Amino acid sequence: MQTFQQEPKMVANKKILIIDYKLGNLFSVNQALTNIGLDVKITSEAKEIESADAIVLPGVGAFRDAMNNLEELNLVNPIKSFIDSGKPFLGICLGLQLLFYESEEFGYAKGLEIIKGKVKRFNIHNAEGETRKIPQIAWNQIHELEGNKWKNTPLAPIKNGEFMYFVHSFYVEPDEPVALSLTNYDGHNYVSSIQKNNIFACQFHPEKSAKEGLKIYNTWAEINNLK
Repeated sequence: MQTFQQEPKMVANKKILIIDYKLGNLFSVNQALTNIGLDVKITSEAKEIESADAIVLPGVGAFRDAMNNLEELNLVNPIKSFIDSGKPFLGICLGLQLLFYESEEFGYAKGLEIIKGKVKRFNIHNAEGETRKIPQIAWNQIHELEGNKWKNTPLAPIKNGEFMYFVHSFYVEPDEPVALSLTNYDGHNYVSSIQKNNIFACQFHPEKSAKEGLKIYNTWAEINNLK
């Protein structure tokens, strides 16, 4: 009796989109995600978002400009609908800030209104009255919140107090319990990463944070079955 060996099924790669809204560090993020084995595409097309398995919103620049660009490209509603779908969302730097309801950068500006809270500017002076260097462009530590462990989060392989790379003048102030890590900049404690349901977002740049940053991307991908 002749037998036939069944060919193994081909598993399609998950589709990860990096949203290009004309502001940001797209190519360094793309390289980092590609280096950990993800199938990544950079796009500004709203129609592609619905079929994605995960989206990444990076960014460096002004909050108001970013929102204007997202609106002009008709990306606001597709991004919000994607997040509502429960699929994995990763925000980086400005991509974290845009999730919030509003920013005080250059006056009031409305955000994506996903996370309750606002984006605020670092005070020019620290508690001692000394001039604080703004923006923060530096390696700085991320810390666990008391009682809030990083197990089962993208920060799981990172030790408490690890250094990450930051470039920013504004920080987020959530009005809901989403904080995942805290960072101290010249005496000011602020939220440096958040997690809420399918959303993980960070103020620091994992793609510029050497091997520890790549661990964060890799763990995010593994937790969300993107590899």
